[in-house]
Amino acid sequence: MGYKVAVVGATGNVGREMLSILADREFPVEDVAALASEKSIGSEVSFGEDDVLKVQDLARFDFKGFDLALFSPGAKVSAQFAPRAAAAGCVVIDNTSHFRMDPDVPLVVPEVNPEALAGFRRRNIVANPNCSTIQMVLALKPLHDRARVRRVVVSTYQSVSGAGREAMDELFGQTRGIYVNDPIVKEHFTKQIAFNVIPHIDAFMEDGSTKEEWKMMVETKKILGPSIKVAATCVRVPVFLGHAESVNVEFDEPISAEEARELLRESPGIAVVDHRADEGYVTPVEAAGDDLVFVSRIREDITVENGLQMWIVADNLRKGAALNAVQIAEALIRDHLG
Repeated sequence: MGYKVAVVGATGNVGREMLSILADREFPVEDVAALASEKSIGSEVSFGEDDVLKVQDLARFDFKGFDLALFSPGAKVSAQFAPRAAAAGCVVIDNTSHFRMDPDVPLVVPEVNPEALAGFRRRNIVANPNCSTIQMVLALKPLHDRARVRRVVVSTYQSVSGAGREAMDELFGQTRGIYVNDPIVKEHFTKQIAFNVIPHIDAFMEDGSTKEEWKMMVETKKILGPSIKVAATCVRVPVFLGHAESVNVEFDEPISAEEARELLRESPGIAVVDHRADEGYVTPVEAAGDDLVFVSRIREDITVENGLQMWIVADNLRKGAALNAVQIAEALIRDHLG
């Protein structure tokens, strides 16, 4: 059986990855529509190696008859158009933040909580978690099942691709400008990003946290369990692609680094690369273009009872966004729409 699939935000970083992954994984499509804003009408995007799609106007598109829509156009656009698509009978998988904390919308990482998809018909919308949340909960899940996670302290090292193509252009332009002694131009980031790090992603909240840090906290609770405490510091780094995280975890029960390593090795979607030697770990450069979440530097945290430390790296445009959305679609057609 073939499915009619719309990709919304098809000209953006994540939208292009969605189209690529749908083709690479041979998703059973009968028809694919590439949708974006009016300014992109008529432009072309690739679907696999041979097919080219003409971009259509999201505002005028009729979702009736389409089975699935993968959304990544920005939260405000999703807020407007995702309910319209859902009302037309099209199941929406939304990559933006808008619906994630809606109690009637499942927030899903297929390897972690596929059972949450059972409630998708309440709104006909499924939410994709934040990129930094996805890779962290994927690594936490098998450890949580074994020893129950009590508290997480995470510092992220997030690439500029998470902020879009213009942010990538800004890093490139600033880096080039430094070498030729041009003035630094800041348009997307609040401070210079080239040769710098910025502890500020998304808007500040009243308690001093940023919205990105809040997302990691509340999304982890919704996915893994409300009793888990999360303290996050989210940092933008001068890397084009790939997010990394330094994670300290406190458990209810004892768990050794070796047992954690074995549990993670056996878990879907995870690769353990943990050799206590030079180059015995994964960095964003190696993770770019890969579908796996890589876990390295697994060791015991001697400052707390039942504690572990680890280093988690993933391609934020793939498993952190587009791949997770396609995997949700695969789970829906396997278990609910088939």
